[in-house]
Amino acid sequence: MSSYKGTYSNERSLNFVIPIVVILFLGVIYMMTQRTDSGFVNFILIGAAAVTMIYWVKVLKKMTKDQKPTYTKSREQETKNWVYDLIKDEGEFVFVAEVPGPEDKIAVRLVEGTLYIRGTMGFSKEIPIENATNMQIFDFKYRNGVLTLRIK
Repeated sequence: MSSYKGTYSNERSLNFVIPIVVILFLGVIYMMTQRTDSGFVNFILIGAAAVTMIYWVKVLKKMTKDQKPTYTKSREQETKNWVYDLIKDEGEFVFVAEVPGPEDKIAVRLVEGTLYIRGTMGFSKEIPIENATNMQIFDFKYRNGVLTLRIK
């Protein structure tokens, strides 16, 4: 058994409504020109009606324009989805995580027990490391998007 879920876009509605609006305005213009005898007044009325018609067509298009939803991750979701490994050994730690960007754009600092990591595309993280207040980054490796640090 198959099913079909068709969507009716606003653009299809617009293709029906705009000609009706244009015909309505043309009718108003015709009626306005029939009531006056002066050619100059007819010209002004037709111009005003045309400008009004163009304005309302643009407004209708804006109102019915399909806007695709933009999906952005919040900072909290990014932090929850970002995974890293911190392996504790006697007198040293090994930190492994995925960090976006080329090697020359990766910045890593260890300040008073907090590891600061910065990559490209606005990526930055702060990871507190217990008992690492007097330690320093001993080894830095970055290959294929994976950062590996040895902290002693």
